[in-house]
Amino acid sequence: MPSRPDIPCKHPGCPKLIPYKERYCEEHKALHPEEIRSAAKRGYDRRWQKERKRFLDSNPLCERCKAEGRYVKATVVDHIIPHRGNQSLFWDRTNWQALCKHCHDVKTMTEDANIEYGY
Repeated sequence: MPSRPDIPCKHPGCPKLIPYKERYCEEHKALHPEEIRSAAKRGYDRRWQKERKRFLDSNPLCERCKAEGRYVKATVVDHIIPHRGNQSLFWDRTNWQALCKHCHDVKTMTEDANIEYGY
């Protein structure tokens, strides 16, 4: 049975071909550590799920949408300052904000385009 063909690296602009089940070439794996570690290993475990639910119950609306006069249900607890593995910053509730998925994705894309921190 033939195997699947190689695919391009998922890093923007990288034309290197990699095996089908991989996401990044060897050169770009180090730039995407969050892709390699599971969510639980990054701290998003059962304890986080409980705290996340509690926070969203008390903050049901997206902060960014609310500032623009729109009322959209928040579904994501965002770290205002990216924690990048810093556990005290990860669990600091003053560093959390409730966002809808769209606002969180826009914020994350903006931060990832201008990486100031590393794991």
